[in-house]
Amino acid sequence: MGCMRSVFTGIDIGSHQVKVVIASAPENAEGPMQILGTGSAPSRGVRHGYVVDPKEAAKSIREAVARAAHASGTRVKSAYVSIGGVSLEECAATGDITLTASGGYVEQRDVLRALDDSRKKVAQKLVNRTIIHTIPLAYRIDGTLIHGRPLGLQGTRLSVDALLITVLSQHHDDLIEAIEGAGIEVEEMLAAPFAAAAVSLTKAQRLAGAVLANIGSETVSIIVYDDDQPVSLKVLPHGSADITNAIALSFQLPLSEAEQLKHGAVTGSDIPARKLSAVVSARLKDTFSQINAYLKSIGRQRLLPAGITLTGGGSGVPEAATIARETLKLPAQVGFLGSQPRLGSLDATWAVAYGLCRAAYIDEGAAASRTIGEVLQGAGRSISGFFRSLLP
Repeated sequence: MGCMRSVFTGIDIGSHQVKVVIASAPENAEGPMQILGTGSAPSRGVRHGYVVDPKEAAKSIREAVARAAHASGTRVKSAYVSIGGVSLEECAATGDITLTASGGYVEQRDVLRALDDSRKKVAQKLVNRTIIHTIPLAYRIDGTLIHGRPLGLQGTRLSVDALLITVLSQHHDDLIEAIEGAGIEVEEMLAAPFAAAAVSLTKAQRLAGAVLANIGSETVSIIVYDDDQPVSLKVLPHGSADITNAIALSFQLPLSEAEQLKHGAVTGSDIPARKLSAVVSARLKDTFSQINAYLKSIGRQRLLPAGITLTGGGSGVPEAATIARETLKLPAQVGFLGSQPRLGSLDATWAVAYGLCRAAYIDEGAAASRTIGEVLQGAGRSISGFFRSLLP
């Protein structure tokens, strides 16, 4: 693909399916990307969002990539990859540095040094965990909060409050092993909810305050935005498979038929719609009640004007948005990936894979705008790819 590539690949490894999107750069920065090909395959070797058997997972990845590559007429050598699973966690840290090295004026390298300090402070406390993202949230100079960019301002001390996203090192390494086992290089790893948010939330929604819930088969990943910044991330250890299981148990049905009923498919079933709806609603209420409790714990309950956006396989359950609205007392909608000329059948279940392509495109632009000095120092790499766009 090279540095100036214009074709991007995103691989979303879920517990139910591996989804791959291959897309080319949009005609303009804000426009939709052109979908060149998609491919999916049943997941093997994945549990609760993380890889448990890299060899089995590699087979599924190879299969999905081959389908997308065939559809697009391209070869896939490298990709942006999502990482999810119940071991995904956030932690907060503050980095502090003195500014004497730059004569008291804040330079880009000072911001990177402060973020590096925040990582070092957290790394000392982490056991068997890897930091995958470092996101700057707020800057202070000599204790005074800076509204906006700190570059060029003068002082003796720069502080940065950062949100760090970590994952169990074993899950991180097993994912890389699975991707490389499929013959693909990992260009960048992105927490799944960030990838989904990249294409499912508008800037206006992120500014006002919004929560995105990516409802997978065995996990629900939640990310909260406020003032255009990600402020919190959480993964719940259950997903839409719970609804399927509840239908199967309640009506003594095969799982395949229960899955169809969950998504509102007409199967010639004689199960009363009211009874089916009651089972589905009960499971969804459980999920959204837990999301509500999480929002309450971070002081955002009923305080997100842009409401909740649903993505992932569970977003296709007909009652999902209605029950989210009733339970959270917030506006609720299913994620919409935009009206695109070559989008085909992509719906909100493809948000993560498509979002990875968008993140790769954003990164390419950020890399092109960095100075030769920054590239040589590897400055951009110290901040996990997609989040370079959040730097001043």
